[in-house]
Amino acid sequence: MRTGRLLGSGRSADVYEVDEAWVLRRDREGWGDATAEAAVMQHVHTHGYPVPAIRAATRTDLVMERLTGPTMLGAFGEGLLSPEEAGLILARLLRKLHAVPARLSADPAVRVLHLDLHPDNVMLTPDGPKVIDWANAEEGPPGLDWGMSAVILAQVAVGGDAVAGVAHETLAAMLDANEDCVTDDGLAGARARRAANPTMSTREVELLGDAEELIRELLH
Repeated sequence: MRTGRLLGSGRSADVYEVDEAWVLRRDREGWGDATAEAAVMQHVHTHGYPVPAIRAATRTDLVMERLTGPTMLGAFGEGLLSPEEAGLILARLLRKLHAVPARLSADPAVRVLHLDLHPDNVMLTPDGPKVIDWANAEEGPPGLDWGMSAVILAQVAVGGDAVAGVAHETLAAMLDANEDCVTDDGLAGARARRAANPTMSTREVELLGDAEELIRELLH
């Protein structure tokens, strides 16, 4: 597919303009499968979960609804969202996702997992928050999804950069009253997955121990 102007780039993909209603996300690295990602997004959309509409997908290309509004991360910088509000939104999105039945498994304990739900993957649109970037989605126990979101935020919180404080407050708000959602197995699995992620820097991997310690402090 021919692409329009480049709208943005992530660690492994670029997003291009198609027209006023649609964008093309193209995988640069060849790791993902956009057809599988589209199937998950269409499944959760059918169950009322807030995701962009899908028009077409190939292994490397995904044509989806063009959303307007900042990401949650961008909204922090613009003063449009507090960390507490962000944490509550993330918790609500996780709970709502885990109410969706699995697409493939018949096991009622198995749910759709995003596995990368953090402030840069939530867009604050005029219609409310919508979740993007489903490349890591799987089916499994909800505790793993909570663990992944917690570890991602905690790594930033202990990293010492400019948004560390915001990440800490967001994490605390997300976990507040949701302590039972973060399981030992889920947290261990999340840490192992983050350590094995090829896009992680050496510094990010080194922060995992402190990140887990912070999560456990907040849970107790």
